[in-house]
Amino acid sequence: MSCCSTDGTCSTTTTATAPAAVTTVFTVAGMTCGHCEQAVGKAVGALEGVRAVRVDVQAGLVSVDSVAELDDAAVRAAIDEAGYRLTGRA
Repeated sequence: MSCCSTDGTCSTTTTATAPAAVTTVFTVAGMTCGHCEQAVGKAVGALEGVRAVRVDVQAGLVSVDSVAELDDAAVRAAIDEAGYRLTGRA
């Protein structure tokens, strides 16, 4: 049995959309090189709900795309554990 009608239309068509991402930008002190970029990116990227992380070492910024608003304390702990210091939101 087919879900399609005789005129070629489908009666079970559904559209699934991914939830919109939340982007948060943090300022981080102590980053100076590519290793710093990788360490911070890996630490923040491991947090639950994080979709993408972009680290700008020169500007001291970490942009995080997540499925929901991030808990600043969790982000601070991850960055501290990596050896850097979260100074706030940009």
